[in-house]
Amino acid sequence: MKHTISVLVENHFGAFDRVATMFSGKGFNIRSISIGETEIEEISRMTIVTEGDDQIIDQVVKQLNRLIDTIKVVDLSDAPRVERELALIKVSVPKGAMEEIKNINDIFRGNIVDITNKSLTIEVTGPPDKIDAAINLLSAFGIKEIARSGIVALKRGEQVRILKEKNITT
Repeated sequence: MKHTISVLVENHFGAFDRVATMFSGKGFNIRSISIGETEIEEISRMTIVTEGDDQIIDQVVKQLNRLIDTIKVVDLSDAPRVERELALIKVSVPKGAMEEIKNINDIFRGNIVDITNKSLTIEVTGPPDKIDAAINLLSAFGIKEIARSGIVALKRGEQVRILKEKNITT
C-alpha cells in the first residue's frame, strides 16, 4: 500500500542524506520525495511517498524519528490531506494534432510552457491521479519526455505544530 509521510527536519547540511541512507540501509523504497523550506527558514519539509504494509510503515516512522535532524514525522496516508504534483510533459505534435493537444491541455488546466515545430511542453499541476490521466491522454500523440516533481502534501485543517523540544520557535 502507498503511504505519504511528511517529515519536518532541521534545515542543515546532511539531513536529506541521512533520510536517504536510512531508507536504503533498511531496504525501503522511495517512490517520490520532495523537499523544501517551510514557513520557518530553519526547517524543511520532506514529503516522502513509499510503499509497505502497516508494520513496515510503523518501522519507517520510528526510524525517521530517530534521525538527528528530525523534528516531526506524520503519516498522512489516512488523514484528510491536500496533495499536489507538478509534471512537465513534452509531447510530439503530429500534423493536424495541435488543436486536439491544446484541447487536452485546456481540460487539465495546463500551461503550454514551450513550443517548437515538432513538440510542445505542457505543465500540469494537481493530484497525482490528474497527472496520470493527462499523461494517459497525451500518450496517443507520443510523449518524448516527462519530469514529475513528486508529491507535496499538507494535512487538511489545523496546522501541524512544530515541537519546541528541538529549540526551534514556531
